[in-house]
Order: sequence, then structure tokens, then C-alpha cells
Amino acid sequence: MINKQRLLNTFLELVQINSESGYEMEIQQLLKAKFEKLGLKVVEDNAGENENLGANNLICTLKATTNDENIDNIYFTSHMDTVVPGVNVKPIVKDDGYIYSDGTTILGADDKAGLATILELIYILNEQDTPHGKIQFVLTVSEESGLEGAKALDTSLLDAKYGYAIDASVDVGTTVINAPTQKKINTTIHGKKAHASVPNKGVSAINIAAKAISAMKLGQIDKYTTANIGRFEGGSATNIVADKVTLMAEARSHSDESINAQVAHMKSVFEKTAEKYGCSATVEIINSYPGFKIAQDATVTNVAKASAVALGLTPNTVMAGGGSDGNIINQLGIPTVILGVGYEHIHTTEERMSIDALNLLAEQLIKIVEIIAQKSEN
Repeated sequence: MINKQRLLNTFLELVQINSESGYEMEIQQLLKAKFEKLGLKVVEDNAGENENLGANNLICTLKATTNDENIDNIYFTSHMDTVVPGVNVKPIVKDDGYIYSDGTTILGADDKAGLATILELIYILNEQDTPHGKIQFVLTVSEESGLEGAKALDTSLLDAKYGYAIDASVDVGTTVINAPTQKKINTTIHGKKAHASVPNKGVSAINIAAKAISAMKLGQIDKYTTANIGRFEGGSATNIVADKVTLMAEARSHSDESINAQVAHMKSVFEKTAEKYGCSATVEIINSYPGFKIAQDATVTNVAKASAVALGLTPNTVMAGGGSDGNIINQLGIPTVILGVGYEHIHTTEERMSIDALNLLAEQLIKIVEIIAQKSEN
């Protein structure tokens, strides 16, 4: 049985630590000390040497309590950073059973609910002497800024057969087994500058960009694919024909064939439209993260579903619309599913976390460990 008050106190402590992406050092040091005090071996990688990252990732290892080689080594992962605005969070526990911020910041349950429940899991394993194999806890930086911490992770430090990312914006008990690939399409349209009083002497990059966008397939492309223009910048003054426009776009899909076709389409439209008007377009394609699909009958999935059933929850499996550190670690060949956390309205100042969901999540992590140990006995 978890210690509900301890778990709540841990969560409240963590959300009050400033840790926006790029500024995770304070929470990283606190967590390092907590894990070491709990008896885990804690190793920092060198991710923080990247100028865009605020600290190193932590790889924390809890030794096996049994020599049973049939108990799988597993890992759990949560990220230490939050989105903006995440400075000076003031959590409020309300009578409706939810924890909120004061409305001026996010709460940071994404992903400090994951961190808090990981700590509670370790407390319980130590206190109850639950048999288990080796368990690693991978705590990453800069997940919110593009999975950058996971991309910089020293993979030689990982030793797990499969694992669980605690970071899905769905109900506890629901498991994400399929997530999309995302690619970014960054484009610069090069026009020709002229005074606005003689527009025929120039070529407006803004006009070219507008024509390209109007000719482009965007939004919901098919069942598995979406595309979006998210940022448009250009021009310097109303009396100048703009000679340069930059656009930031993305496409994401659960189908490699579909995303490749959509990206090729967007690139072609930009380039051909610019060429039609005697100008040019520079298009950069960035592979943001790879997708993944875990089978319904994979061990990692079956354990997650069994843990939900053991808690009286409906063991749903779903596709996600976005990426997580699980996308990156799956690419390494370590099957990873994403556990529902139950936080709500994330990335907004209305974010909230149900105390019941927090407790259930901690119970689910314990069940996962227990089920894996029991599996070795069958």
C-alpha cells in the first residue's frame, strides 16, 4: 500500500521547483540526492555539454533483490523539465480532489506526477522488500523542447529488456502503444525587394508564400496524417515589398509512406510556386522524432494491461498524437509504451492533477513490478 500523504507531499515539493526546459539543474540535483539516499546507483551522462540543455540526464539503478534470471530487467522514464510559464509555481489543493496552480503558471504535473510516483515506487519497494529484477529510472531533460535530452542520452548506460514512459495525457490504466513520426519543414522564400510605390520592380515573398500555402494540402490529410503551418515571419516595413519570408511547418503521421509523401508535397509546392514567380525557396527538412508501434501481445503491453486490470481499471490501448521520450528509446530497440498519467489541461495555466489519479498511478507502477516478478514463477 502506498503512503498517500508522502506521495502528495513529494508531488507538491517537486512542482514548486523551477525547471523550465533548459533550466533543470536545481531539480536534477535534488532528484540525484533523493535517489542516492534511497540506495540507488546514480549516473549522470554528458547531455548537459550540449549548449541547449540545462543539465545532464540521470540514470538511476535499483539493484535486483533476487538472483532469479527469469525476472526481466525493466526501466521507467519521466522528464524533469516543464513548459513555460513554469517559474514560481504555487500549487493549491482544492476540495474537489484536484491540485491546481494559482492560475498564473502551469502546474507541472507533466511530468512531475511521473517523478513523484517513481519515488513512491522506490519507497515501497524498499519498505516492503518486494522481489524484483534490476530496475532503471531514466530522468531526462528538455523533453518539452523536442525530446532533446533523450536524443542526447548515453545509451550505453541502459540495461533493460523493455520499459515504461510515464508521460501520457490519458487516464491512468490506458496505455499508448503507437505514436507518430514528426518532421519539420522550415522554409525561406526569397523574393525581390522594391519600394511599395513601384511594386512591379519587386517580387513579394509574402505573396509567394500565401499562394504556396493556398495550394497546399494542410490539416487532416488522412486518418493517420496531419500537417500544419505554425509560424510565418516576413517583411520589414509597409513601404517595402518584402524580399524574404520564413515559415515553420510540420507534418506528423503513423504511416511512414504518408508522412514522406506529405513532406515531399509541401517541399514541392514551396519550390515550384517560388520558381513560377522567378524566385526561389530554401526548404529544410528536419526529422524531429521517429514513430513507434508496439504489438498488442508484446510483453511490455501485456504487463501494462494486466496492471490496469489488477487495479480494477479498463486496460485500454490507444494511439498518441504526439511524441515522447518513448519515441526515442523505442528507436534504440528497447520496447517502450507510454503510461497514462491522468493529468489534465497540460501546457496551460488551467492544468490540474487528480489526487486519486496520482495515487492510482503509483499503485500501477507497483503492480507492474509485481506482475513481472510473478511472471517468472509461471
